[in-house]
Amino acid sequence: MIPLTSSLTGQVFSFQDAEAALKTVGFKLADNWDYEHGYFDYKIDDRVGYQFIRLPFVVTSGSLDAPSDYAMIEMTEPFLLSHKYNPGLDDNVKEGNIRAIFDQFQEPVDKDATFPEEHIQSGQELLQAAEEALLSQR
Repeated sequence: MIPLTSSLTGQVFSFQDAEAALKTVGFKLADNWDYEHGYFDYKIDDRVGYQFIRLPFVVTSGSLDAPSDYAMIEMTEPFLLSHKYNPGLDDNVKEGNIRAIFDQFQEPVDKDATFPEEHIQSGQELLQAAEEALLSQR
């Protein structure tokens, strides 16, 4: 993981405005959000594992699962992240069709793998695009 300095850190936005602005530059809400925090992710590469720039946030009011609740979020320090996976399917799948749907893919070999240097500049450029998209709303 490589932390990135950003003018977004500490800034507060409505979740709906942040999601709409970041979508225009290719970011999407990561699947691993919950009621208190989440991430906007941009997948930079996936040749050897997955490399992301991640824009984390905490929910300061409202709720992400109720669009009419007008959740407010505070952006925290962005970072570059690399997950390294074994290729292929998981050979430790539990039996049963339903369970196999969820267990078929490999667990990460390294959830915080070394981030490839050739993608650091791309990550910084994507962060700049995200900053411009969000801060232009002000």
